[in-house]
Amino acid sequence: MPADLAAAHTHFTEPTTHYWQTILPPSSSPPHPPFHNFYPATLPDSRVLRLPIRQLKSNPDHAVASLLVNQASMAVVRELGKFLAEKVKEMEVEVVIGLPTLGLALAPIVAEELGLANQPLLPTIAARYIPCGYSRKFWYTDDLSTTISSITSPTPKKIYLDPNLLPLLHGKRCLLVDDAVSSGTTIQATWTMLERAGVDIVGCGVAMVQGDRWRELMEDKRASKTVGVFDSPLLEKVEGGWGYRT
Repeated sequence: MPADLAAAHTHFTEPTTHYWQTILPPSSSPPHPPFHNFYPATLPDSRVLRLPIRQLKSNPDHAVASLLVNQASMAVVRELGKFLAEKVKEMEVEVVIGLPTLGLALAPIVAEELGLANQPLLPTIAARYIPCGYSRKFWYTDDLSTTISSITSPTPKKIYLDPNLLPLLHGKRCLLVDDAVSSGTTIQATWTMLERAGVDIVGCGVAMVQGDRWRELMEDKRASKTVGVFDSPLLEKVEGGWGYRT
């Protein structure tokens, strides 16, 4: 790759090797652009999680702050799960549905924090969280699948629910859990698929709310039931770093 082209794709970014491992103490000042290499996301208790900035391959003038919970330390993932459980506790959730891939790291923690893994008066089967997945098994059915894509994984793929798990969702107040909402396509498509199958989805919880473009895609009723732990802005290239996208 020519040097000038390579430079265009490395504007104030760096390898993510050491990110998502530690939550830092509260900052004395709010985030202020231009940002260099990372965006300091503020958590509900005012502590800070640094998110590496990723320049978009499709448009090098744009970038997003990234969260990969499957590469984060267990301590960070658990803290995010606790925060998310606190955000959704008023929804009176009975079953947590994890969305692949990264939502599957948070969903069990949310279920545990909500007490769904320790309810002696409920049947044991109701205590489990329900995972969706990308891998199709031979007994899966088309009516419990939907095509999705995301801002960081633009190639369309299908998400599936094992039909053997569907009876565990019927008659329950179910919560979708994912790592982030950005375009809204994954959550919207999965929500629709499950509702068509007779599942009562009372809301969706994510760790990161990335911009607000997702509100344009999702119905107002669904958008109002979607909550996150922290906000992460969409970014654009500016002199000396990255600024808020206009």
